[in-house]
Amino acid sequence: VQLVESGGGLVQPGGSLRLSCATSGFTFSSYHMSWYRQTPGKERELVALITSDAGNTVYADPVKGRFTISRDNAKNTVSLQMNSLKPEDTAVYYCKAMLSRSYWGQGTQVTVSS
Repeated sequence: VQLVESGGGLVQPGGSLRLSCATSGFTFSSYHMSWYRQTPGKERELVALITSDAGNTVYADPVKGRFTISRDNAKNTVSLQMNSLKPEDTAVYYCKAMLSRSYWGQGTQVTVSS
């Protein structure tokens, strides 16, 4: 099983980034997918979730209206479009696959700073 995040980096406040998570080794279309983030000294927190059929999405309050989660079941990828980024969005972002068990990626750093 592999989940590989990409697309992180340094961006100015108000800017945008698009994170992607490429997966392999499991039946992607059966799994709910989510993005989490973590800052030093804090617990990992849910950012957004999308159900296996993309029929439902859930967002954490701090990112509602700014972030959009999407998936491509044909390409086994999940993405997170992040707009209007704020310094408090700075974190390591992880993708997670969830069903009867969970799989995590290794994370990608997002830094929002001027």
